[in-house]
Amino acid sequence: MARMEYRKLGDSGLEVSEISLGSWLTYGVGVERDAAAACVRAAFDEGINFLDTANAYGRGAAESMLGEVLAGVPRDSYVLATKVFFPMSRSDSGLSREQILKQCDASLRRLQVDTIDLYQCHRYDTKTPLEETMSALTDVVRAGKARCIGFSEWSPAQITAALAMAREAGVEKFVSSQPQYSMLWRRPEAEVIPLCADNGISQIVWSPLAQGVLTGKYAPGSPPPADSRAASDAMGGMMGDYTSDATLAAVQGLRPIADGLGLTMAQLALAWVLRQPDVASAIIGATRPEQVADNAAASGVHLDPDTLTAIDQALAPVL
Repeated sequence: MARMEYRKLGDSGLEVSEISLGSWLTYGVGVERDAAAACVRAAFDEGINFLDTANAYGRGAAESMLGEVLAGVPRDSYVLATKVFFPMSRSDSGLSREQILKQCDASLRRLQVDTIDLYQCHRYDTKTPLEETMSALTDVVRAGKARCIGFSEWSPAQITAALAMAREAGVEKFVSSQPQYSMLWRRPEAEVIPLCADNGISQIVWSPLAQGVLTGKYAPGSPPPADSRAASDAMGGMMGDYTSDATLAAVQGLRPIADGLGLTMAQLALAWVLRQPDVASAIIGATRPEQVADNAAASGVHLDPDTLTAIDQALAPVL
């Protein structure tokens, strides 16, 4: 078993593995059940105890698949996170009280558990008063349906308002933030990470490998590998500017840095986000067990200042 390290999740009592297994655009969507089960087994073998999903992934398919795969696994051996906000039907979306209570119950059924460890707001709902959202989340926690709450991609002003409500109105306090964060996407560093660090909120970062681009498997001027996310109709639509020749060329400049440290490029990218002490976990989206093992080996890797400088220099043309 790999030497996985663990970090405390914000002000909660949860300890999560530095590498977590996600299911966005994979399980229930682009990856079949047997492959998903193999990845989950590999994650447990590598010491990963943190699994992240959402009700909207495959309109419940990812949660259902995880529920099937986890059936029979001791419940106290893993930390389970899911989310609510995006449409489940034409009339079911958002963070109203009705939706939070309805979707939480539906997630519990699909996941085949009694309690969700971390229940997250997938985005901010501008159509629902924050007071209503926080009150409903508080009721979910106090009913024992969730242990703690988090959010994904909220602005500093939205985070601050929720924190004030926790202090002044007695609602549950967020313990986690889930932003996009990688060597190629550093926006959370300016405000979100410092604000959260000052208030006992950890980061659980998504796309730390920039949709797989930071693994180095995409070469500038060449078609993507046939078995890659970029080549998949189901999974390649979110790659965006990451596949531009300029970005791919800059990423290739990371290869000698990784080689010099005896790391794969994926391990280098994951170690880079984990250099932040307030990042509790980096979510990976593996489709094969060997990817899980490779990514898990990034846990505990420490990058020295010279390495961090070399990374910045390599990527400077596209930052």
